[in-house]
Amino acid sequence: MDHVALGRWGEETASAFLQKKGWRIIERNVSFPRGELDIVAMDKKELVIVEVRTRSVGRIMPPEESVGPVKIRRLIRTGFLYIDQVQWSGIWRIDLVGITCHNNMSSYTVKHYSDITNGMMLS
Repeated sequence: MDHVALGRWGEETASAFLQKKGWRIIERNVSFPRGELDIVAMDKKELVIVEVRTRSVGRIMPPEESVGPVKIRRLIRTGFLYIDQVQWSGIWRIDLVGITCHNNMSSYTVKHYSDITNGMMLS
């Protein structure tokens, strides 16, 4: 499976994972000139922007370690653009879902990290 197909599969898998937790998926693949939001969802009354990272076993680093400070700043900026666009005035946060595929996707591991910015600059 190529990189793009793996990413699409990861976003589908992450969406299903979040829906099983009772979340409502609002939008996926929201594009702005300098960034994209993989998933926008509601966790109860909180709007959540979800970054999805998918990797195959054997990669140098696990998916969750591939999101560094530059990517987090980009997610914050793009998140504010989205919040302004939809005129959201409530609480929001940025989460990360890391998916590791095993045995040609016959099995996989999902890890969910809530509020990866620790609330910084999201008020």
